[in-house]
Order: sequence, then C-alpha cells, then structure tokens
Amino acid sequence: MSEMPFAATTPVSVARVGLKARDAEALAKFYRDVVGLEELSRGGETISLGAGGKPLLEIEAEPAAKPDDPRSAGLFHTAFLLPTRTDLARWVKHAIEKRIPVSGASDHLVSEALYLNDPEGNGIEIYADRPRDTWLWNGSSVEMATQRLDIDGLIAAMPAGDAGWRGAPENSVVGHVHLRVGDPVVAEDWWREEFGFDTVARYGTDAVFLSSGGYHHHIGANRWQSAGAGMRDPGRAGLSWVEMRSSETRSERTVQDPWGTAVRVVPGKA
Repeated sequence: MSEMPFAATTPVSVARVGLKARDAEALAKFYRDVVGLEELSRGGETISLGAGGKPLLEIEAEPAAKPDDPRSAGLFHTAFLLPTRTDLARWVKHAIEKRIPVSGASDHLVSEALYLNDPEGNGIEIYADRPRDTWLWNGSSVEMATQRLDIDGLIAAMPAGDAGWRGAPENSVVGHVHLRVGDPVVAEDWWREEFGFDTVARYGTDAVFLSSGGYHHHIGANRWQSAGAGMRDPGRAGLSWVEMRSSETRSERTVQDPWGTAVRVVPGKA
C-alpha cells in the first residue's frame, strides 16, 4: 500500500469538500464513474463519497438551486491527489479508453495534472505530486509552471502487465482546493491570518497560492473570471463548504471567508 501523500501530513490540510447539486444522483454517478470515488453513505439529501473508506466529497441535493455562476466567487476546482504517478497514469489510460473529456493537461513542475468539469460545471483536477525533494524553492517561494504534460511518457512509465485503473486507490486525498475570489490579496490575508498559511507563489496580481508545512499549495485563489466578485449567492449550486483538518485545533468550528464561503475546521490529522 502506498504512503499517505505529504499534502495530508502537514499541520493543516484539506479534508473534504461539499457541493450543492441540482441533480445529486447524476453528480454522484459522475464522481463514481469518472473520478473513481466510492459511495460511502447516504443520509437525507446527502451523498458521501471517498476513497479507501475515507470521505472526501459530500454532495447535497438542492434541485431548486440556480446554476453556479463562474463569474462569482466559488469553486475553481477540487484537486484529487493520487498517491503515486503510476496511479495517475492508470487514470489517464482509463480516461483515454473511456473517451472522458478533459479540459487541460499540465506539468506544473511540482506535480502532473489533468483537468475536467463535472456535469454541473464544478472544476476538477486529478493529479500526482512529483517527489518533494525535486521541488525547487527560492526562499519561501516554490517554482511552479504550466507546461505541456507528457501523456505518452506518463503512460509508458506504467509497469508491464499492470492491472489498470480500479478506482481511486486508498490514500487518495483532496490535495488542494482552488477558489474563485474577488481579490486574491484579500484572500491571501484571510488565509494567512485565519490558518497561519504561508504564501508560496503568486501569478502576478491575479492568483495566489498558500500552504501549511511546506506543501506546494493547499489553497489557490484567483480572479481570472471573478475579479471584483462580491458575496456569494446562497441560492446557487456549486461549492457549499470546504473542510480543513488541523492538528492545531481541539474543537470543530466554521468560519466564512470574505465572500461568504463556509470553511469548516476539524481537529486531527489524516
């Protein structure tokens, strides 16, 4: 069995993400069939999915909700981190065989990633980290880029006779969450003050990346589509909440970011 990814071992990490869905059944099917999550439980209007018995995503049915607005504050993508590069190669081969549409494929130097959208427009990243000792740091800033992903090289690295994709393996986690915000500077200040995060990278004035414990990023915040966005409309589908796990807290609490996104905090490590 693979080890728990470094992203989940830091003092603060992402635990789960909650989505509000107009069609919860269709959304749950997508995350089972495409992302490879397993259904763990149902309760009322909520479906819990995860990997290796660990909950990672909660889908809340709200059929009357308005569609998400990509120009508003909310979710840019939920990033599912697979334990190994071979796991990512298996998913890529599966996506090719099943003709799963993807919106991007990038080598970020610290990681390799594929991007897609679920049926309600929520962004998804499926990725694997490169070994931590290969990440390049300039002081407190990590070197990240967006380069073309070598799909052929990734698949070629799979062992001969590999059994292929069998769903998200044990120790898959939500490695990071990337948010749409009205102002990345405001977001940066909030995450630094509320969670003690370190700023590890900036893309000009439009995006910022923050982390705990030397990870390349647990939270991204950008204004690429949402510059100047105000408070979120609670009547829209999309992101419902983000849950952070912290070894520095002893009780559960919920806070709101400057755009009204609920951020839950739970004690403990992954």
